Amino acid sequence: MKKTYRIEVDCANCANKMEDAACKIEGVQAATVNFMTQKMIVEFHEGQEPASVMAGVRKACKKIEPDCEIYL
Repeated sequence: MKKTYRIEVDCANCANKMEDAACKIEGVQAATVNFMTQKMIVEFHEGQEPASVMAGVRKACKKIEPDCEIYL
């Protein structure tokens, strides 16, 4: 399953770091963060509950940029 989320990220470098961090979260098959469009696309492993996986993604992204917001 693939979902798109609106994300607030301040720079392209942080977007790349968030993308890498999101890919390391269990349940995430792939993640892409686009700084220009302020969107995050997350592809989940089959059988994963997106809401619970995104809690981990949000936590990982906030370690990189504490004022980052991901709108579910």
